[in-house]
Amino acid sequence: MALTNRKDIRARIHKRIRRKLSGTAERPRLAVYFSNANVYAQVIDDATGTTIVSASTKEKGYGAGKANVEHASKVGAVLAERAIAKNISEVVFDRAGFVYHGKVKALADAAREKGLKF
Repeated sequence: MALTNRKDIRARIHKRIRRKLSGTAERPRLAVYFSNANVYAQVIDDATGTTIVSASTKEKGYGAGKANVEHASKVGAVLAERAIAKNISEVVFDRAGFVYHGKVKALADAAREKGLKF
């Protein structure tokens, strides 16, 4: 029996999620990714294949540290502000196979508080 690791399981779940949702120009996709060290979030128009807005902990002002709930909520708030500045108010949330708990939930809640609808 073949052994699978958490990364493979998440990739399989993400593939299943992406079959069902995609971003359009009117309602782009908010994609999240978490590594051990950083939090990444993008607003993507899948029709043209372009990233409209992005935010991550690699930018200045986050400080060193692991990807945690605090950093995830900051990234969500910054991303929402940038998206609203580009006249994007509604998005489709793509959790990318991650469980909707902890960092994912913190990022989503912060984006909703700043005005994004999903």
